[in-house]
Amino acid sequence: MEGKLAIYNTLSRTVETFIPLTSNHVGIYLCGPTVYGEPHLGHVRGPLTFDILHRYLLHLGYKVRFVRNITDVGHLTNDSDDGDDKIQKKALLEKLEPMEIAQKYTYSYHQMLHALDILPASIEPRASGHIIEQIEMIEKLISKGYAYVSQGSVYFDVAKYSSDYNYGELSGRNTDELIAGSSRRTLEGQEGKRNPEDFALWKQADKTHIMKWKSPWGDGFPGWHIECSAMSAKYLGEQFDIHGGGLDLLFPHHESEIAQSKGCTGKIPAKYWMHHNMITINGQKMAKSLNNGIMVQDFFTGNHPLLEKAYSPMNLKFFILQAHYRGTLDFSNEALQAAGKGFERLMNALQVLDEIKATGNGWNASIWQQNCYDALNDDLNTPILIAHLFEAVKAINSLKAGLESIDTQNLDILRKGFKLFVVDILGLNSEDKNTGANLEQELIMALLDLRSQAKTDKNYALSDSIRERLNNLGIEIKDSKEGTTFTLK
Repeated sequence: MEGKLAIYNTLSRTVETFIPLTSNHVGIYLCGPTVYGEPHLGHVRGPLTFDILHRYLLHLGYKVRFVRNITDVGHLTNDSDDGDDKIQKKALLEKLEPMEIAQKYTYSYHQMLHALDILPASIEPRASGHIIEQIEMIEKLISKGYAYVSQGSVYFDVAKYSSDYNYGELSGRNTDELIAGSSRRTLEGQEGKRNPEDFALWKQADKTHIMKWKSPWGDGFPGWHIECSAMSAKYLGEQFDIHGGGLDLLFPHHESEIAQSKGCTGKIPAKYWMHHNMITINGQKMAKSLNNGIMVQDFFTGNHPLLEKAYSPMNLKFFILQAHYRGTLDFSNEALQAAGKGFERLMNALQVLDEIKATGNGWNASIWQQNCYDALNDDLNTPILIAHLFEAVKAINSLKAGLESIDTQNLDILRKGFKLFVVDILGLNSEDKNTGANLEQELIMALLDLRSQAKTDKNYALSDSIRERLNNLGIEIKDSKEGTTFTLK
């Protein structure tokens, strides 16, 4: 009755029926965050998309190993092979150890996942905890001729790899054109590379670099791409079912992962490659230069010039689910507020559902339930699923008002199905479930209002006391011309 799940595979550029490599077992690897700052709106869509996939696969009876990494070293500014390590740079700014920065913002990321009721990963490996595996993989690539040592660093040889395989099979880029184009670029700032398209597997660390490890090539640190290849292989094997991430990671990150893994084993690491699209703000891409990035915490407090009010975690979650994961999603206050009203209608129907009595033949829940499964099976089409859920909401309200009838069997299907799709698969729940978290937010905001009034009254002793006591509780206060915000350490 449920049908077969089909997903869009970026590798084949087609929607394919999902068939796991091992019967009843699914291995998923999702590229996680580089933890050098508070999570922003763009960090929500990936975890949420793959949470729906994770939940649905569990419902279908699969045993799922879901691996989502934490990048805490090696991700350089501009996603390049040269520049500052993003975490080390933030550590110097905040006068903390790099691992303090990583721990601080990993905690913030986990808070976001908890607020959105996203299932925890089966394994959450850190790049810094898998240096040995990365070194071993690099040594194998050198031995096979796909990597070379230069000035204490190790680079992947794209031209050599392309003589045996296709560097560009995921992104659709033409390898010959890629190499020809890169050969016309200079190697300025890329000393040690044979060709500009080559990428770092291991970088030599200078004296100012804090995060570094011993290796056969000297003290250094891993390249960004090798981390995911090594960690996915360790926990999911040389080949696994699904690799996910944002479209911005498709090239060069995922393309390079394939090249590294294939260079070692001759096999493409994942059978299916899934990519979610970006979230824009009022039609513009989120960017620091445009000053339009919104931290997730800002949505819950309303403390941002682009926000007209505070929005609950479930409101934000339902807003994102209303668009297909492969489509662009544009933020606006109007869209968020409309999503909030829609979410309330779902929750009200969920409550009313338990009050309905069977009254005779009428509404057919079996057809409705199959339509819901069909939507999910069609590449996780959450907008269509939500449309079917609102069909049920209309029926539930009509049944409650006595305008429509339903027999016992169909009522049982409706009750179980509505809760299944709303709560178990979409992960939507009444805000009452998050009462503790919401109360915490409200209490903090009340104290900040009290502190603001104290500053207005020039009662600086009270203002400083509130800041100090909140800080001791792990709540960091930040004052700016836009107002006061807080983050949980």
